[in-house]
Amino acid sequence: MSHPSAWQTHRQYAATAARWTADRWSKESDRRRTLRATRKPLVRDARAALAQAQATDPQKVTSLVHRAERELATAKRRVPDPMWLFASKAALVTAATGYVGLPLVPGRVWMWAAVAVSVAVAGAILWALLHRPAASPIEPTAEERDLLKRLQPEHWREHAEQRGLAGTLTGRPRLTESGIVVAVRLDGQWTATKLRGCEDHIRALLGARTGLRFQIKAGKQGGWAELTLRTRSAADGDDLLWAPERRSLGIDTVTGEHVTVPLGERLLIAGRSGAGKSVASRPLLFDASEGDTNALVIIDLKRVEGRLWDHRARVASTPEDVIAVVDELEAEMHDRLNVLPKGQDTWGPTPDRPRITVVVDEGAEVVTAADKVPFPEEDGDGKTKVRTRSALPGLESIARMGRAACIDLWWMTQKPTIGDGVPKQIAPQISTSICLAVRTPAEARVVLGEDAQAKGWNADELPAPGVALIRDGKRGPDPVKVRYMDKAVVIALPDQPIWSRTTAAATPALPLTLVKPPAAAPAVPVATAPATGSVDDRVLTALQSGAVRQADIATATGLPKGTVSKAVKRLTLAGHITRNPDGALTSNRAA
Repeated sequence: MSHPSAWQTHRQYAATAARWTADRWSKESDRRRTLRATRKPLVRDARAALAQAQATDPQKVTSLVHRAERELATAKRRVPDPMWLFASKAALVTAATGYVGLPLVPGRVWMWAAVAVSVAVAGAILWALLHRPAASPIEPTAEERDLLKRLQPEHWREHAEQRGLAGTLTGRPRLTESGIVVAVRLDGQWTATKLRGCEDHIRALLGARTGLRFQIKAGKQGGWAELTLRTRSAADGDDLLWAPERRSLGIDTVTGEHVTVPLGERLLIAGRSGAGKSVASRPLLFDASEGDTNALVIIDLKRVEGRLWDHRARVASTPEDVIAVVDELEAEMHDRLNVLPKGQDTWGPTPDRPRITVVVDEGAEVVTAADKVPFPEEDGDGKTKVRTRSALPGLESIARMGRAACIDLWWMTQKPTIGDGVPKQIAPQISTSICLAVRTPAEARVVLGEDAQAKGWNADELPAPGVALIRDGKRGPDPVKVRYMDKAVVIALPDQPIWSRTTAAATPALPLTLVKPPAAAPAVPVATAPATGSVDDRVLTALQSGAVRQADIATATGLPKGTVSKAVKRLTLAGHITRNPDGALTSNRAA
């Protein structure tokens, strides 16, 4: 190797070592700075306790002074040295150890070695300081300056007792991209839960505005809590308009990361009126209806949101339609489970039999309106009798067993209470909860869990609209600013195939292996033309006259809707009627 190339290699190694040293120096320096800021108040408190003990027992008759001295010594040991002092001590100890361990080395050699070590250490420290990554400065606002001043331990100690917070003490507050964070020491009977109940006292001590959101949770060690004042958001400055290239649900206001919710989860989406529930769900509905292996079914009795998606989704907007589509979904689920191969846990979606996402928009309305729906039926004597039916049992069955069949239920409601907005059989099946602003802590607990408030999931304190908490077992209670997807954007989306049992593949997507020879298939009876003047004949005549929907047939014939629905089902199975992908009916009888 030539001298220039060797020199270049050495320079590269030296640069790599220097960068590694600077990085390690920066991380260790930050760690020590944080520990010093947290533990130095404990040293001051220990000194004050020692002074009080010495004043109480100047002759040291009792063990009060000795105990205070030990506590002060322990508190001092727990405060680490600054990084520059730690490095200097380490260098001196190393040099002294080498000198004592090798007494036969001439003094002149040790002198030059000590000079070389000192120069090397000084150079490494200087290089690390000069090349340390510059922390992005966060300039506090006027409000944050006032809050930082009042969160200082000195101010807190002076005013805590008169505000009912005696026994608590703050550490040094930090300004982050998501607000002000400060550790609070809890003495005596104080706990994080008790401190959370004194939020009004804290707000008064700090002089904070009423709309400023607080978050109080347990600290990293016992006897401490963490107080966060959400004065700012990490999502500020980001473009929250939805676009095909920005397909995340929203942005975490604490970390700034893009938050997504994958398909295949059973969702509960809740929020009071005006919280932005419909807007927050639109990016999810797009994902559920995009691609040839995804299909979307929307149950919307309010007819507002479902109408936006009727070119990409099967929409049921009347109680009768809801029961009909739930019957189809339940039959499809059982068909898939019957042909699911042994050893396979879930259905593999295909273009013929895709993943189906069933969205119930405003579940409280569905629970009320799609229950005890009258269905007229004809008996064998030609008489009509009325039987009531409910969509809820079928939806509960889909919630319990649909995941294995790749049929997922999403439940949306403005009234998140068990029994009214969220059925008792569906609530335990939810795997992911998306909660926008709700009215009461009780509603937040229904959506996010009974331990929600104790762990910082305070959905009743969220601003509205457009801010949500997402609990999926992985995320913490960090608010998420959801993306805004306008109605015009939804309407302009390209059309997608509409799922229906009549248009689904007639054969199973996966072959079955039979252990013994199959029995001979029964002969299929030949469909005969309906008798003249019968209900079926009147339905076919109405179709030939121009009716294309069941409602049109009912109007043209004067028959009850339930009777028309049954007749259409019979004629479809017999091959006299064809249902088109858009839901329109066509008669196959020659004119």
